[in-house]
Amino acid sequence: MTGDPVYVLDANVFIEAARRYYAFDVAPAFWTSLVHHAAQSRIQSIDKIKEELERGNDELADWIKSGNMSDAFASTDQEDIINIFGEMMQWVQGNAQFYDAAKSQFASGVDGWLVAYAKAKYCIVVTHEEYHPDAKNRVPIPNVCRAFDVRYVDTFQMLRDLGVRFM
Repeated sequence: MTGDPVYVLDANVFIEAARRYYAFDVAPAFWTSLVHHAAQSRIQSIDKIKEELERGNDELADWIKSGNMSDAFASTDQEDIINIFGEMMQWVQGNAQFYDAAKSQFASGVDGWLVAYAKAKYCIVVTHEEYHPDAKNRVPIPNVCRAFDVRYVDTFQMLRDLGVRFM
């Protein structure tokens, strides 16, 4: 990876911020910062997460639909991403650690696409999920990241790395 790192955001980054610690009325600077860094091509997300967020019936869905970061949601319909997603699916399906329901949930969800995008495009995943070496009921994003050598951080580390300060 050359140049400044690019962060690719999980849905939970947007959702947790909007519902809790960076609510739109409490911390508008957070949202302005996202737009600013997206315009600088330092943060982005993927099309499947945008679709998930737009299905909500809340202020976050309205914010996403208003186009604040419309150019920052990248397409996952690219051969390199699709191929890596296939490798991740094989890894999950072949991993006896995870229950069948967890494998099915992973296959139908967006988490694999997020990590596949990050792997293909040399991005850092931003998520609030944590690594769980003994997970069985779900396939945590950090577990997949570790298996495929993809760096991941939480929102606060991303903000520090980007030099964001709320004053």
